[in-house]
Amino acid sequence: MCARFRTMSRFPRDKTFAQPINWITTLFMIALHIGAVGALFLFSWKGLTLAVLLWWLSGSPGIGMGYHRLLTHRGYKTPKCVEYLLTICGTLALEGGPIEWVATHRLHHQNTDKEGDPHSPRDGGLWAHMGWILTGRAMHSAARELLPFVPDLRKDKFHKWISKWHWVPFTVLALAILAMGGWSCLLWAVFLRTVVGLHATWLVNSATHMWGSRRFITDDTSRNSIWVALLTFGEGWHNNHHAVPQSARHGLAWYELDLNWYGICVLRALGLARDIRGHKNRQGAAMAPLVLTSPRSHAILGALDTLGDIGVPAEKEVIQ
Repeated sequence: MCARFRTMSRFPRDKTFAQPINWITTLFMIALHIGAVGALFLFSWKGLTLAVLLWWLSGSPGIGMGYHRLLTHRGYKTPKCVEYLLTICGTLALEGGPIEWVATHRLHHQNTDKEGDPHSPRDGGLWAHMGWILTGRAMHSAARELLPFVPDLRKDKFHKWISKWHWVPFTVLALAILAMGGWSCLLWAVFLRTVVGLHATWLVNSATHMWGSRRFITDDTSRNSIWVALLTFGEGWHNNHHAVPQSARHGLAWYELDLNWYGICVLRALGLARDIRGHKNRQGAAMAPLVLTSPRSHAILGALDTLGDIGVPAEKEVIQ
């Protein structure tokens, strides 16, 4: 069955080509990619250094630790000031505001590889990677169907504000880089860095549901991918994540590099992270492969502590 699905996911009639193009988004992405290519012809060490720094800042504290493991799954808790700071870092990735991002990802976990999944490879590899954004009716923070998935963020004035004005931090940063570093820094630290970060995140939606290994037998096609993990600071251990979505740790073995988890450990050491959820078996050792039965239905408007709890083992570890 798995082999049959792999064939289907690589060579389907891709849904991308059956949907109307969202020209505003598509033209913006084309311009962004042109700027990224232009960076290769205007190299500077200052631009490269700044690009690597912002790639980590937006992708790890921002998307991985902030948008994903904290806001979406509540895998750990932080003071509100830290939560808001991580959220601002997330906006620098140009992946939308927290309400849009979190709601879409919670919807993905509820309907993974089924009808209603916003970016499943069942609808085509290109669709799962970026087609769902470039064509059709792209989801946004004002979409009515997203609101039931984010009751917590809708109650928070900051998250409502930053979701509406998520482009402001990115724009201010871009103008500051242009003013202080010139065109070379702008092309490297804004255009090229953003394009690399976007495709890295999109690979989690596409590649880690098509290629890789599986430690856990889940009811979806999630897989672990070392090369996606390297590009996303640990988000590529996707099968581990889908087995226990609430876990703040995705890399379970010593060789599964998970910089986002290490960042959460730093916050814990500084007294800025608590109630950290993780994997644990009955003996307290590293979790062995599990056979997971069908997902339990989610009460999205229920307690957030149970949100995304698909196929969770009998015990969960809370790391103080």
